[in-house]
Amino acid sequence: MNKNNLTGFVFASPWIIGFLAFTLYPLCASLYYGFTDFNVFQSPRFVGLDNYRDLMGDDLFWKSIRNTLYLTVISTPVNLLFALLTAMLLNTRIRGLSVYRTVYYIPTIIPLAATSLLWMWIMNGQYGLLNKLLGWLGLPQPGWFSDPAYSKMSLILMGLWGVGNIIIIFLASLQEVPQSLYESASIDGAGGFRKFRHITIHWISPIILFQLIMQVINNLQYFTQAYFVISSSNLNQVSGGPENSLLMYAVYLYQNAFIYFKMGKASAMAWILFVMAGILTWIIFKSSKRWVTYGGGD
Repeated sequence: MNKNNLTGFVFASPWIIGFLAFTLYPLCASLYYGFTDFNVFQSPRFVGLDNYRDLMGDDLFWKSIRNTLYLTVISTPVNLLFALLTAMLLNTRIRGLSVYRTVYYIPTIIPLAATSLLWMWIMNGQYGLLNKLLGWLGLPQPGWFSDPAYSKMSLILMGLWGVGNIIIIFLASLQEVPQSLYESASIDGAGGFRKFRHITIHWISPIILFQLIMQVINNLQYFTQAYFVISSSNLNQVSGGPENSLLMYAVYLYQNAFIYFKMGKASAMAWILFVMAGILTWIIFKSSKRWVTYGGGD
């Protein structure tokens, strides 16, 4: 190894050590623990595929998958559409635009724990601000987190609060769309919807693909908001909320690992989640050939 290579290796060594200690080793360890009976306090005992067989017969495991997929399928397009429409509004020339942009971004820098507590107060079924407003309007006042028919929808509404990062990225991509395309489309008689469909969506489709994949992966790992709602209710931490409607996959994984101390089962769940995320990402990439245009259509 020459001097230049050695110097480069020394400078890169902090990252290499961090990767080996905090990424590669935990990854390999969880793969091994997935085939063991391990409760943290005793040495792991190899049990083969027993953890995976147990999960296949575990009703809560399947319930957590259904809850997570429901949240992913509904929340992902809702968040993206809301963020895109908001970014388009923020891309117009109106007074106080910088203030509006700041207002939409501020919620993203608030810790999720604080955000969860805030929205639990706003959506409280008895004294929450949202139900007070609905009452003044003469509308029904549901139990947002106590009624299983509304609980997951409540989490989706909470999610709209934190889409500021998506809005900023969409806003940056919208500003890259050449105005000459809109002017040419106007001369040809195109309306607002046709411009949006054939110019805006066409031009920013790579950004939509990126945001779609990131949203799917984030929603598959949905944890903090559901955990706070469950743990702050009258139900105990091993609950999944009303009729287990808030038992997300990551929450059930956490319960197995740190409440039941079933590290082997939790590790198996982690690898199943990894495979699920990989399959969904692969499907999205395969479909992207039909609707994503790179280089602005060149």
